[in-house]
Amino acid sequence: MQPTSLRILAIHAHPDDIELQCAGTLLRLKHLGCQISVATMTPGDCGSAELKPDEIAAVRRAEAQQAADLLGADYTCLEFRDLSIVVDNDSRRRVTEAIRRTRPDIVITAPPVDYMSDHEMTSRLVRDACFNASCPNYVTQQWNPAPATQKIPHLYYVDAIEGIDYYGKPLPTDFIIDVSATFESKLQMLACHASQREWLRRQHGLDEYLDGCRRWSAARGAEIRVEYGEAFTQHRGHPYPHDNVLAELLPR
Repeated sequence: MQPTSLRILAIHAHPDDIELQCAGTLLRLKHLGCQISVATMTPGDCGSAELKPDEIAAVRRAEAQQAADLLGADYTCLEFRDLSIVVDNDSRRRVTEAIRRTRPDIVITAPPVDYMSDHEMTSRLVRDACFNASCPNYVTQQWNPAPATQKIPHLYYVDAIEGIDYYGKPLPTDFIIDVSATFESKLQMLACHASQREWLRRQHGLDEYLDGCRRWSAARGAEIRVEYGEAFTQHRGHPYPHDNVLAELLPR
């Protein structure tokens, strides 16, 4: 594959998830000439104790767009709602339509096991949508539906938060991408999400948004003896592609 012809879709649950988990990798792919699209399932409508859902959603969409602009990517919100993402046929159709409209060669999404349901439901829906998108008789029921894709894209999962399961035990990953050269730009993208930092400070008692990202990226980087890294796991179930094109595009 020639990088300049590749379409990459990163889709995660909320504004800031992509920046935390894979922005360094996306920046490297952008530097190769890949076309990058980012999408969030929700607009972060539950992420405030002061603003109403529509108000904070507008703030967080704007922050997500600002971060995408730094990446040189287009941004879309699928307009699910926080804490309400479920796996059902309507949800599958909505995510499948997003895959068909983007027509990605590579999809990067949430891990199957993570600390909250929105992340896990996103992972399942994106996995299903990557499969469903190439089935011409699967109808998304959109008013102007995109045609079926020609193939199932390469599918990758980002790290779980802190790399652990529900019990605090480490989760395995397949490989780590060196993002040392793009890490400061990744932090600039993450810093766009100022409202999320305020929410985490109030709701979870966390006021280390950027420093926490730096520490975890450094821990992953140390595993491959570089300054900063981002970890991924490839979905290799039948009939998804098995060759690791992401690692081939971004060797150490």
